[in-house]
Amino acid sequence: MGCVATDYDTFAEAYAAENETSLQNAYYTLPAVLDLAGNVAGRRVLDAGCGSGPLAAALRERGAAVSGFDASAKMVELARRRLGPDADLRVADLGEPLPYPDGAFDDVVGALVLHYLEDWTAPLGELRRVLTPGGRLIAAVNHPFLYKLIHPEGDYFATVRWSEEYTFDGRETVLTYWHRPLHAMTDAFTAAGFRTAVVSEPPFAPEARDLFPDELAGFQSGAFLGFLFFVLEAA
Repeated sequence: MGCVATDYDTFAEAYAAENETSLQNAYYTLPAVLDLAGNVAGRRVLDAGCGSGPLAAALRERGAAVSGFDASAKMVELARRRLGPDADLRVADLGEPLPYPDGAFDDVVGALVLHYLEDWTAPLGELRRVLTPGGRLIAAVNHPFLYKLIHPEGDYFATVRWSEEYTFDGRETVLTYWHRPLHAMTDAFTAAGFRTAVVSEPPFAPEARDLFPDELAGFQSGAFLGFLFFVLEAA
């Protein structure tokens, strides 16, 4: 089974350009993942589904030894432009065996990638395999309640494929996801040999309110139902 239902090669540059400054990516997901990762200096980190490399670059700036892969060859090309020709970046599919040895990494970051997959069993098994014992998987996925907000007629407790239209840098496209309830996520983590250490519904970055006043006008708490974040420890 392929990792991503949507062919990112067809709109990689538009997607990457939009996410450089978008609320959901630049001022929500990126700072949240970096906060959960904490001090990564000297740690070997794999960016699973690295896209054009903004998270990999931020982790490297904090002293991590970063490798990355993406199913989209175009995304990997963009990441290489950002990170340099010597960066360890590969085209690989999370739905297939990964091209890394056992225990190669102290941390794996999977930001907004698992929700493209129907079955998490083999992918989580691979991410567990490439982690050292006690290593961490830091994951961000669509918040499970998001599906119910957008599709109130839908069955929250089912694993369901759904799509949403987006505009990236002026280009319209459709992204396709797999919704699963929270208990299905945590059950999959446990079955793959992970212990759930943190479940986080973080606020957006403080500066976001000034940059996106209209979008955030109704969110007084500083947070919204966008993504759900986990820190998982390899048993």
